[in-house]
Amino acid sequence: MNIVCLDLEGVLVPEIWIAFAEESGIPELKRTTRDEPDYDKLMHWRLGILKEHGLGLKEIQETIAKIDPIPGAKEFLDQLREMTQVIIISDTFTQFAGPLMKKLGYPTIFCNSLEVAEDGEITGFKMRIENSKYSTVKALQSIGYDTIASGDSHNDLGMIKASKAGFLFKSTDQIKQDNPDIPAYETYDELLAAIKAAL
Repeated sequence: MNIVCLDLEGVLVPEIWIAFAEESGIPELKRTTRDEPDYDKLMHWRLGILKEHGLGLKEIQETIAKIDPIPGAKEFLDQLREMTQVIIISDTFTQFAGPLMKKLGYPTIFCNSLEVAEDGEITGFKMRIENSKYSTVKALQSIGYDTIASGDSHNDLGMIKASKAGFLFKSTDQIKQDNPDIPAYETYDELLAAIKAAL
């Protein structure tokens, strides 16, 4: 039994925080897991910037409503789901993911949740499980699944390396250079062919 585990941002949809950085005019918010491997540190830093600028969940959700999947992403996902089971494993939050899942045809997603005050201020976040992508892949393997994983960032490397087959997709030159043993692809056709061969 195979199951494909995909990252969300950078793989199927544009990076939410980069879109919000552009919309809000706060360039510091462009920093993502491609730049900062420590997700906890990155999120606390982001929340500090939001607080400083008086921005909350409503403003981020307004930006997310305007984000469309990367061209070809939904078709890729549809083709993949015809072949095998697919789970999106993301470090994003349920409060961000909803509108994007609708545009992708409601695939299964495992992600985290935000702690939001009544006035809409994001006061914290709750990770579903520590090292969520790697832990989820190991849990799926423990119930009899062979996993195939793909992602673009530092926080995807654990699940990619722990899987039967793993691929980088639209990653950075630095991550590709640091992980020469992981096949890297730039188009959905290439990724689909690689996954198909691994099934």
